[in-house]
Amino acid sequence: MSDDTNKPFNLNMHTARLLMREPFFAALSRRIDKIATTAIPTAGVRVNPNTAQFELMYNPEFMGQLSDSHKLGVLKHEFYHLIFEHVTARKPADGLKRIDNIAMDLAINCHIASELPSEANPGPTIGKEPMKACIPGEGMFKDLPPFKTYEWYLEALKQMREDQQQDGDGKGGQGSGDPFGDMDSLDSHDDFGDASGTTQEIASERMKEAIKKAAEEAEKARNWGTVSSSMRQDIMDRIATKIDWRKVLRYFVKTSQRADKRSTPRRLNKRFPKVHPGKRVRRQAKIAISIDQSGSVDDGMLTAFFSELNKLAEIAEFTVIPFDTQVAEDKVYTWKKGQTRKTERVLSGGTCFNAPTKYVNEHNFDGHIILTDLMAPKPIPSKCQRMWMTTKNYAARPYFSTTERIIAIDS
Repeated sequence: MSDDTNKPFNLNMHTARLLMREPFFAALSRRIDKIATTAIPTAGVRVNPNTAQFELMYNPEFMGQLSDSHKLGVLKHEFYHLIFEHVTARKPADGLKRIDNIAMDLAINCHIASELPSEANPGPTIGKEPMKACIPGEGMFKDLPPFKTYEWYLEALKQMREDQQQDGDGKGGQGSGDPFGDMDSLDSHDDFGDASGTTQEIASERMKEAIKKAAEEAEKARNWGTVSSSMRQDIMDRIATKIDWRKVLRYFVKTSQRADKRSTPRRLNKRFPKVHPGKRVRRQAKIAISIDQSGSVDDGMLTAFFSELNKLAEIAEFTVIPFDTQVAEDKVYTWKKGQTRKTERVLSGGTCFNAPTKYVNEHNFDGHIILTDLMAPKPIPSKCQRMWMTTKNYAARPYFSTTERIIAIDS
């Protein structure tokens, strides 16, 4: 029998067991990559700058030393950073300070205090002392109440620092320094707010969708685990916020983009400047726009939709595909920025979503948007990502169930 005690701790092998009684967090966890690294002393979440995916980075030695209860607490702590949008919020111009990090942690840790390293039940020694999380009501935060926001705790901490500095009377005594200067954090916040604007936007939409799916799974199971009723309401309020279909459309197009490398003599090849032309990398998406011809897609909806396409024409090529039970292939056309939309109906039959899906699957598109009333059977799988756009009434009661996005256009 092999001895696994000397093997590095692998979080992926333990997550399902740790989250067995936590349906909401288990569903959220499945949508987050977990990566072992020695680059950080404990753990932390970040947005991958290349893929816009969320990643939970963890130090195997640190995680391996924690009790199961503390492992679960650390996992939840990282997930709450995502739920509270700490990772995708814009970083202050002068960067995140230690006081910002502590305020974020206080806003989270009051919800999971019993599962974290604490004064009464410390964690492993990191640095000079055993690890203890920042928890309202404990240690130097004993006078702070629980269940406040990051912004509230930040102001309270600033007041605590100011009071201590005044106690020192400005003479450089014990009370004149930063009271939080020597505190070790439970996790790393170094990558918070670091991704580019476009990457942050994609990541933010992706996380909102992940939280929405996790909440739906918990609601369906009628089991949120240890998530409190107040936190459950907070999460539901966050996902109930009206979705801006224009942002979703931009997000869909951007996540469909692929690199298009083209030779150009105006851009030097850095390795062989005298031999080969350089490569200009353009990110271009080929998007299929299938329009239901059954009469369910009105002019107001189409006008609003095509107006938004104008703003996306520089990063995508759009092909318009009219369909009913079949695709009118002789009427398929490439839509360009500023082009007048063709308004006439070219078909007048029923509706079959297999027809445009087969056409798109055969023509190597990167994304597929279908404008329809959704009143037809569920289609065959799509080879590229697919999204449905319809009116508010139809979006609320689709004819078939799907995990793909259904977005209502308010014209």
